[in-house]
Amino acid sequence: MKDTFRALKISENVYWVGAIDWGLRNFHGYLTSRGSTYNAFLILADKVTLVDTVKEPFFDEMMARIRSVIEPDRIDYVISNHSEMDHSGALPKTIAAVRPEKVFASSMGIKALSSHFHWDQEITKLSTGDTLDLGGANLRFIEARMLHWPDSMFTFYDEEGILFSNDAFGMHLASSERFADELDETVLRYEAAKYYANILLHLSPLIERLIDKLPGFNLNLKMIAPDHGPLWRQDPETIIGWYSEWAAQKPTSKAVVVYDTMWQSTAKMARAVADGIISRGVQVKLLPMEGSHRSDVITEVLDAGALVVGSPTMNNQLYPTVADVLTYIKGLRPRGLVGAAFGSYGWSGEAVGHIENALAEMKVELACESVKALYVPENDVLARCVELGEKVASALGAKL
Repeated sequence: MKDTFRALKISENVYWVGAIDWGLRNFHGYLTSRGSTYNAFLILADKVTLVDTVKEPFFDEMMARIRSVIEPDRIDYVISNHSEMDHSGALPKTIAAVRPEKVFASSMGIKALSSHFHWDQEITKLSTGDTLDLGGANLRFIEARMLHWPDSMFTFYDEEGILFSNDAFGMHLASSERFADELDETVLRYEAAKYYANILLHLSPLIERLIDKLPGFNLNLKMIAPDHGPLWRQDPETIIGWYSEWAAQKPTSKAVVVYDTMWQSTAKMARAVADGIISRGVQVKLLPMEGSHRSDVITEVLDAGALVVGSPTMNNQLYPTVADVLTYIKGLRPRGLVGAAFGSYGWSGEAVGHIENALAEMKVELACESVKALYVPENDVLARCVELGEKVASALGAKL
């Protein structure tokens, strides 16, 4: 009986042997509305090498793809660029099935894999500058610590110019196409931006330093092969340029207004705030949390210059959905934003103060005093909301 799944040849000596996860919709709090892929790569050389594995439920699919090229027991080496379970989950089964001569990982990868699997597997350590001669293929290694785990590592295949970049330069996107040039660029940029915003934004200073260092490695780069999403075989510098842009976090003429509402009072205020911003020629994204996901909010914040947040007071606290999104944004550490707070209340009104504190902790520069409404906002309160929006737009304009 023939295996269902087939490998895809991506270069002279490399095959994609990963898996497509069409049904994935939640990646630790990140809405993956287009699914994902778990990319693994088979290098044919004197020492046949597997670069990364897949999420454990997709082990059989990966093995079937490998069998479409060679018998799995011909694999000599296995390289783990990243120990997160969506890439290492199938590693123990792979090792048991393949019985490779050697398994390789970074020093932090060895520690992480040991903590994951509680095994006594011998793993050979790799560091930046190390090389591995496969016989007809030479690999070089670059540690990329905290991009986005302490163990993260790049593997570069010299002869074919392929950078196996683990989670860097990837995206959550399930598709029948394996290459970026086969997909719509609007979709590519959005999903790459969403991935960056939700996974890597807080690591932007490290990303800037790594990108600055890349020319010093003298990589004759022809393809970037990340562990999620499509491969970049035409102009791989495109995705590197996007990362440079996002890492810089330069403010743009765009404001994100995030809010939720109980009885539509805060919603009325949000619309007035948005109107004030628009009146000064600044683009607005109005995101009611009733119909927005936290991962879409931070994606909009990625290329924004202002963040304005509104909430009703509930049990002396923020409305739960607003508390959730503020906690999420805070952990991802956007930089260079101006902002403001607003909200409605019935008898105590602490929510606005909580927003102010959260924005201050995020180092968001408050553009003006907050606006509160007791129960239903009257015209004078809505006029103050419009003025708040105008002041946010003016403060943003002064930064551009």
